Amino acid sequence: MSTTGLDRRARRRQETIEEILTAAIELMEAEGVASLSLSAVARKLGIQPPSIYQYFASKMAIYDALFQRGAEFFRDARRAAHAAADTDDVRELDLLSVQAFSRWCLENPVYSQLLFWRTVPGFEPTPEAFAPAQEALEDLRQHLQAGVDRGQLRPEAATEEGVALYTSMTAGLVSQQMANEPDATFEDGRYVRLLPTVLDMFYQHYAPTRGKDDRSTGNGDRPGRPA
Repeated sequence: MSTTGLDRRARRRQETIEEILTAAIELMEAEGVASLSLSAVARKLGIQPPSIYQYFASKMAIYDALFQRGAEFFRDARRAAHAAADTDDVRELDLLSVQAFSRWCLENPVYSQLLFWRTVPGFEPTPEAFAPAQEALEDLRQHLQAGVDRGQLRPEAATEEGVALYTSMTAGLVSQQMANEPDATFEDGRYVRLLPTVLDMFYQHYAPTRGKDDRSTGNGDRPGRPA
């Protein structure tokens, strides 16, 4: 969060919050996402544990702030990929954005585990923390709707079912990558390199239905809805 425009006291408070969150991420990288403790954060910062409570009411509040921060990061990573793309083709934009999302996940494994896996027993993000993730899902739905509007996808692709299938397929590859080759880069990962194939499967499943003649004779492209 930017401290621009804050008065001195508010700026220092925000800087301390950022220091706490950074220390928490570093500890989670070293010891595991679910192992975070307020006393460990305090020791890392050289302060007394009760001082943490001036900024966060509980350990779950730290997880909540990190969830929101991570959700903002991955939402913005996809948006930046779209904005920088030199194409308006929905399918090409799709690949660029999902690659940006996957690269971000591999480069930020702690955030990814907190956001996409239930690694912390009892933790549920607050509505405020979850809002950026919902915005990212709405971005995806609108992108899929653009594919529908251009005739590249059937309307079902932009429904709740379509979004669920899309996220399951793409996030599933990322999960496999992180679970089986946690040290691999995006360029070297044998699972994330399948992203184009997974997108092809999605687009084939929701491909616009061909005319009756094509369906009855077998001519033309394969209908989007499998038999």
